[in-house]
Amino acid sequence: MTGEAHWGAWSHAQPEAATAPALLDPDEASAFAMVNPEGRANALLVCDHASNRVPRRLAGLGLTGDLLQRHIAWDPGAAAVARGLAVRLDAPLILGGYSRLAIDLNRPLASPELIPEQSDGVSIPGNLGLTAAERSARIAGLFLPYHRAIARWLDAHPDPGLRLISLHSFTPTLAGLSRPWPVGLAYGRDARLAGLLRQALARHGDLLIGDNQPYAIEDEYDFTLPTHGERRGIAHVMIEIRQDGIAAPAQVAAWVERLAQAYEGVGKASRGGGELGLAG
Repeated sequence: MTGEAHWGAWSHAQPEAATAPALLDPDEASAFAMVNPEGRANALLVCDHASNRVPRRLAGLGLTGDLLQRHIAWDPGAAAVARGLAVRLDAPLILGGYSRLAIDLNRPLASPELIPEQSDGVSIPGNLGLTAAERSARIAGLFLPYHRAIARWLDAHPDPGLRLISLHSFTPTLAGLSRPWPVGLAYGRDARLAGLLRQALARHGDLLIGDNQPYAIEDEYDFTLPTHGERRGIAHVMIEIRQDGIAAPAQVAAWVERLAQAYEGVGKASRGGGELGLAG
């Protein structure tokens, strides 16, 4: 079954989602953005938490503007790095269009964090006491379109050597704990691409690289890479960059170049077979 067929089957199995009222007004931004769809790089970049935008009908989820600027609402800097990397590598990129507080595109549908009632100690009033119809509207309006876009692109570009790279950022401290890694590489059962990227990044001798830190890929908490990468057998990795390292345009540009060089190094290492059997 192709990815698109899988998502079609899922939709038909969810009658509430199929009949949910429209969440987005016609003049609002799409649930996802597709950048450089015909890029020549043998990779698809995705950015689940690219935006802190909230659908108009959700009235800001009852939060102030300053709270929507915080890491609870999105991954600050991740979209800028993803867009820069898409240009630098000539790679296609799919970005989520709305805040992770409206619905988290990287959570399984059964997860209590899919539509969180609180985040990092902050209550989310607009997510309290949702009806089944309200929940279904967010799934149908935001979650499904994003993941269908990924599935359709992958279906249209079948290649056993493809790489799926998910770009995120993380807050320097969480729950009072400092996170020392400037960058982390996350993976689940398939560590192929993470291992090669770690070797390439480690050539910067001063760089502390988190190995499944500050997060690992777990079926209970993650959706994008287990669904679109692991189930298809596509080499994949989640790259997490600490947010204080990509707060300014010059920092973003530096990380874009560092990641691009690491990616190109992986291509050279695997050319002609190698661990991944990938061509650059």
